[in-house]
Amino acid sequence: MEIAIIGGGIGGLCAAVTLQKQGFSVNVYETSPTFQSVGAGIGIGSNAMQALMNIGVGEKVFANGNVLNTQVFLNEKGRILNSIDFSVLKELFGQENITIHRAALHRTFLEALEPKTVHYNKKCVNVDQNGNKVTAYFEDETEVTADLLIAADGIHSPIRKKFVPNSEPRYSGYTCWRGITENKGKVDEFTSTEIWSTACRFGMAPMKNGQVYWFACINAREKDPFYQHIERNEIANLYKDFPDIVSAIIRDTPTELILHHDIMDIKPLRQFVFNRIVLLGDAAHATTPNMGQGAGQAIEDAIVLGNAFQKYNDVEKALAFYEEKRVARTAKVINLSRQIGAAAQIRSRSLASSRDFLFPMIPSKFLLWRLKFLFDVKLK
Repeated sequence: MEIAIIGGGIGGLCAAVTLQKQGFSVNVYETSPTFQSVGAGIGIGSNAMQALMNIGVGEKVFANGNVLNTQVFLNEKGRILNSIDFSVLKELFGQENITIHRAALHRTFLEALEPKTVHYNKKCVNVDQNGNKVTAYFEDETEVTADLLIAADGIHSPIRKKFVPNSEPRYSGYTCWRGITENKGKVDEFTSTEIWSTACRFGMAPMKNGQVYWFACINAREKDPFYQHIERNEIANLYKDFPDIVSAIIRDTPTELILHHDIMDIKPLRQFVFNRIVLLGDAAHATTPNMGQGAGQAIEDAIVLGNAFQKYNDVEKALAFYEEKRVARTAKVINLSRQIGAAAQIRSRSLASSRDFLFPMIPSKFLLWRLKFLFDVKLK
């Protein structure tokens, strides 16, 4: 079976590795002109690590990552509100949560693929189905026909919009800067931290080789012209009432390593499969980053799709299995992540005071139990 994958991001490349290892003929078509070592840090949960071990790249990903044992939540004055102990994940599920540079994860997938699998400068502008064949049309006026097409072309996927026209990305209510800089002993090696106020939120997590990944979210209008163009020192000034470490980390970050995006997701879909076209990753279930599950859910998609073809020789049955496994689970992640973001970005001082009063009363074990469905996952 010939498989065409539109999009060379985490989901598309992981699917390519998975399906190629099963003997399928796979080609990936990526809009960018070449592989670019860009991006910030991302979290890979133990659920995704389990999946990566299944396709033989998990050990290398783990070697390039940094283990997270604890998640700590603080208020803007630095008082601990609560924490989650992730160290038990290894005992319970066999893997741990890690942070890793997005480019390192990309590179691991690329190195696991056969030569000439990925084709660059290939922007897909349309797809068409004829029976059990799918044709993709590209901006350079070329086209390819395959037995199956995987749309892994991101949150703004034109392929998804063709089949689900009302699936436009929806704004979360906050915009975000992300960056990577030298740790310099500022952040504990195994602890990620979030700091909440009524105006903004800041998070930081250690990475491999003495680096720290950070994000800074602030409530704002969508495409707010002021926040679209502010520079490093201005970003740091937004956090002047936070612990000093926050502004220090921002100011220590090279300007070229700071990224800015409005935070978006898509309303959960009821369908990922459209005959021989399959939605995967952000194209199917883009989520806010509040659970660190964007990459993890894309990786799960890829593994479940591969397992589906191992389980069934019939393509329709395999795709039905994939859809059954992924639609409800990813919808739960989207909805819960949006709820967490809303709680963390509360604007009202009275509501924030109530949150900060009640949150420490919730047992840490309950917070981990609330996320148990993420880690206790069956991919077959």
